[in-house]
Amino acid sequence: MSTPAATIDQHAPAERLNFGQGTWGAMRGFAKTSPIGAVAALFLIVLVIVTIFAGQIAPYHPLEADFAALRQPPSAAHWMGTDNLGRDVFSRLLYGGRISLGVALISTLISKVIGLAWGVTSGYTGSTFDLVSQRVVDVLLAFPGIILAMLLLSALGGGFVTVIIAITLLSIAGTVRVVRSVVLSVKEMSYVESAHSIGASNLRVMAQHITPQCMAPILVLVSASLGGAIFAEAALSFLGLGIPQPTPSWGNMLGGVLSNQFRPQWWLVIFPGLTITVAILAFNLVGDALRDHLDPKLRGRIH
Repeated sequence: MSTPAATIDQHAPAERLNFGQGTWGAMRGFAKTSPIGAVAALFLIVLVIVTIFAGQIAPYHPLEADFAALRQPPSAAHWMGTDNLGRDVFSRLLYGGRISLGVALISTLISKVIGLAWGVTSGYTGSTFDLVSQRVVDVLLAFPGIILAMLLLSALGGGFVTVIIAITLLSIAGTVRVVRSVVLSVKEMSYVESAHSIGASNLRVMAQHITPQCMAPILVLVSASLGGAIFAEAALSFLGLGIPQPTPSWGNMLGGVLSNQFRPQWWLVIFPGLTITVAILAFNLVGDALRDHLDPKLRGRIH
């Protein structure tokens, strides 16, 4: 006679196989409905992998100065040239990707978690809490985001943690507004009323019945906000308020050059600017593709 543990072990491989097949099927479906979004997602995966393993890929250390090769154009020794201190631009782009993508990822995840909790609570509870919350959101949305971030960084000082805090505050208000709009429609559904009728608490209803319905728009917001976070970090570092030198980031690589020279060498501007542009474009394409793939109203039209 088989034991319950043996029964579970017998079913575990089948469950893992079904999960793998479901994941692969979802990926194939996403690639079929939006091939451009799939290509952009593949590019971002490669970009993240390359920056993670920058220590093994980069030909030089990002802070290594070669005074015999100052401001050298792209060559076999330096694929993207060197800067004013003889540092390899390609190596600094790889290491700078760790900072720029890390800031974008951490700040986006924190802002979306806070925004999701705030939006669900505000939309579900309503009453005075909702009224006060939305007025705070209105103030945050009305205030210019970059100016607010500059004020925070001027008070707190530049650095990895402070840049994350500034960018996180910029993203919370928009997330709250989107999640609240979803909650206002979901909480009127019949299954939510059924949960109340059987005695489910408000916290349980919000956690088990309302929050899962907000995950699709949150995924779209995450992918779109990552591009915005990269731009915000680049803008703040460009202005000298973000990641301080000599630590490389995509923003301060571009800003440091332009602040030192009126007409810098083209490779010192093109390669960091192109990297920022392509990364933001890829995140936006993935966000649009996810919206089309997850929206039931558009799914039939795409197929």
